[in-house]
Amino acid sequence: MTKVGKFLRKTSLDELPQFWNVLIGDMSLVGTRPPTFNEINSYELDVEYHNERYSEWNRLDVKPGITGVWQVNGRSSVRTFVEVVNYDIEYRKNWSIWYDLKLIVQTILVLFDKKNKAV
Repeated sequence: MTKVGKFLRKTSLDELPQFWNVLIGDMSLVGTRPPTFNEINSYELDVEYHNERYSEWNRLDVKPGITGVWQVNGRSSVRTFVEVVNYDIEYRKNWSIWYDLKLIVQTILVLFDKKNKAV
């Protein structure tokens, strides 16, 4: 990776083109993590989440976002598919305009945290 690439990744400036997707309505500013094609192969029928049954497919009920629960709760340290799904289901269950605003503020704080390292 080049020095410019490392800087863009570390500062999350590489995410700026995603704003185009927000403007055209394909994404939301705050939402779930967009699934990858490989993840869809991992989907099972349901998952236990706080004593309730949810399917991984339920995370697709919400428009994907540039930021969300998983980005402010570990970002690069979130490694497993189950962690991502649990964060996305948490977002789906708790969605409100205030929750979105809270996540936006937390995202800004994470971006300016000196310990923030994207992988």
